Amino acid sequence: MEHSAPIQQLHTLDAADKEALIDVLIDCVEGGASVSFMNPLPRAKADAFWQNVAKGVEAKERSLLVARDGAGRVVGTVQLVLSQPDNQPHRADVSKLLVHRSARQHGLGAALMQAAEECAKAAGKTVLVLDTATGGGAESLYERLGWIQCGRIPDYALWPDGGLCATTIFSKRL
Repeated sequence: MEHSAPIQQLHTLDAADKEALIDVLIDCVEGGASVSFMNPLPRAKADAFWQNVAKGVEAKERSLLVARDGAGRVVGTVQLVLSQPDNQPHRADVSKLLVHRSARQHGLGAALMQAAEECAKAAGKTVLVLDTATGGGAESLYERLGWIQCGRIPDYALWPDGGLCATTIFSKRL
């Protein structure tokens, strides 16, 4: 079943959305996603992460996109890091594609990625880059959406349980 609700770009982060984003992040880490955090992820640490993201959004250094369920609660998110070095004004990084396990298999990941691409185009970006845990499940999504695999780095990060994982780098020209 495809998800038909629109993706929303947040320009500020209110308390309810921040709490929902904390829940999504913690759920993804508990589910084994290698997204910079170890399991168990303390709520305070997740809160601090989203507070920092909110500062970047308010400074227009990044875009924050969310997907909501039928009740209006945030169940997915992706970020676009717009602020890049002077010699890379045409590029942005896609970061933290997260979908709550209860909301998966409904097209939210693809919808979030397509919205991120549109957001990047609107910001004048022509090249996107991302990295994802090799074997973590997102690689096939990115390939279906036309992303090009650029390479793999072994032992790049840790899975939330502590084991080493490789990362796969992808890029896409818009």
